[in-house]
Amino acid sequence: MAKQIAVLGAGESGVGAAVLALKKGFDVFVSDSSSIKDKYKEILNSHGIEWEEGHHSESRILESVEVIKSPGIPNDAPLILKLNEKSIPVISEIEFAGRYTNAKMICITGSNGKTTTTLLTYHILKSAGLNVGLAGNVGKSLALQVAEEEYDYYVIELSSFQLDNMYKFKADIAILLNITPDHLDRYDHEFQNYIDAKFRITQNQTADDAFIYWNDDPVIERELAKRGDTIKATRYPFSMKKESGVKAFVDNLQLVIDAHQDKFVMPVEELSLPGDHNKFNSMAAGLSAKLVDMSKDNIRKALSDFKGVEHRVEYVATVANVRYINDSKATNVNSCWYALKSMTTPVVLILGGKDKGNDYNEILPLVKEKVHSLVFMGVDNSKLHKFFDGVVPNIADARSMKEAIDLCKSFAKPGDTVLLSPCCASFDLFKSYEDRGDQFRDYVKHL
Repeated sequence: MAKQIAVLGAGESGVGAAVLALKKGFDVFVSDSSSIKDKYKEILNSHGIEWEEGHHSESRILESVEVIKSPGIPNDAPLILKLNEKSIPVISEIEFAGRYTNAKMICITGSNGKTTTTLLTYHILKSAGLNVGLAGNVGKSLALQVAEEEYDYYVIELSSFQLDNMYKFKADIAILLNITPDHLDRYDHEFQNYIDAKFRITQNQTADDAFIYWNDDPVIERELAKRGDTIKATRYPFSMKKESGVKAFVDNLQLVIDAHQDKFVMPVEELSLPGDHNKFNSMAAGLSAKLVDMSKDNIRKALSDFKGVEHRVEYVATVANVRYINDSKATNVNSCWYALKSMTTPVVLILGGKDKGNDYNEILPLVKEKVHSLVFMGVDNSKLHKFFDGVVPNIADARSMKEAIDLCKSFAKPGDTVLLSPCCASFDLFKSYEDRGDQFRDYVKHL
């Protein structure tokens, strides 16, 4: 009799894991406490995989030899605690998929810049003709690709939630971009717990593997000093300035990557993505490309023609001489900081959503310097009012994107920028940050 694997959550990762588990001979049962999208039901049904929605059949799940958990389910959920009590392993889809492929894994995490760096790295490798898949928080499920495709490389965006349930999985190239407070509601409001989750990207690495990280991040610097030689991978730090030991840096308006045999040099002005934060992303992606022997010409071309990421400091339109910028992907304070930092005109800023334990002190100096109006868009804006009331001349509340856009229009003067950079998750008023950004674009285009 086949051993049972239960999959909790029937989104992209869960359904992919279910297909792979079936292919590997397991008896598979998929359970989602919410409703399952039709497209995922179709995949499950086409493979004859049993599923349920709207509840969990606990007794059946507790008979499993292993459980694959959606990253959206917290580790302190009652069912997870019961599984732990029975010593039933609970793992991530990435952990499961990694058992069944020998592909090289390029894994990217960080509080900010993950998606841009992941897509940019994938773009470099794909443009050069490598046989490469895109997975994790972007692209298709890694497990589904392992089940149905055969790639030599995977570029994988990893959240802290995915890393929490990864144990034996190993990144051949691990990229840690930065660490700032985020998702603290999932980590008992202890920043160190979140830091520890991010550093799991280095687990199981050997000296033959690579660890790429931002050398100037104070949290990373402190942690590396603490962890010492427990991190076995060969280190490839990058920085905004040339300094000893750094493998990528900016020098005299040139992006320099000095690793793996020969030196790569490219004028910063030729990078397709503007802003300091994108120099970091380009260095990290460029380093990983060098380490898999991409030619300098391939790297240069890909860094100069990459199209960027939707909902990340994305120009939408200019209406009545007011620029509208969609940065809906800014779901934490540090992301908003980078967006504000790049603004060169007076700003009307849209903040708000589901707060994740945010500390707004990080953006306060930039708000005072650049913002003259704030629009708070969320179910509960009390924390925002408590922090920002009296900081800028104009503050108003909105309960919908249309109302927010109308308020911004009334506050904005010719030459201003309206910036959607919420600092918060979207789930109080929207389906996702994509839905929030899409609505922003749609309403702006109808002004």
